[in-house]
Amino acid sequence: MRANLELGSQPIEITAERVSADSVRNSVTFEGNVVARQGDVTMYSNRLWAEYSKEAGAIDRIEAEGNVRFVQEGREARAPRATFYNFEQRVVLSGGAELREGENTLLGETVTIFIRENRSVATGGEGGGRVKAVITPKSVPEPTRK
Repeated sequence: MRANLELGSQPIEITAERVSADSVRNSVTFEGNVVARQGDVTMYSNRLWAEYSKEAGAIDRIEAEGNVRFVQEGREARAPRATFYNFEQRVVLSGGAELREGENTLLGETVTIFIRENRSVATGGEGGGRVKAVITPKSVPEPTRK
């Protein structure tokens, strides 16, 4: 768990088919089979836009779109879009998100993953949208007879 507390200060490695930097806006855009890694966290997408903080000398926020997939320690989330807040170590997946951990599934319009706290929150969206969770027991203990 100690590694998760320090994740925000670890380097973020991003690979893609194309990259363009904008010094005026302090941003970089990556396109084509984008893979972003930080520690044990990996995010895949078609396109990724990263905004960096000159003061901190690090990436502050990442916007990913197109076939977004977030993977970390046995959990995987998918959505059309995601925003990663590096200093907060928070990922917000939107546009209809699905989070799987083992056999368990969480679905919602938006799923937020708090990486440091190892917790997730799903919301159903505006207009009364609902969330869905499917929780599969590992095994059901046999009742003991006396």
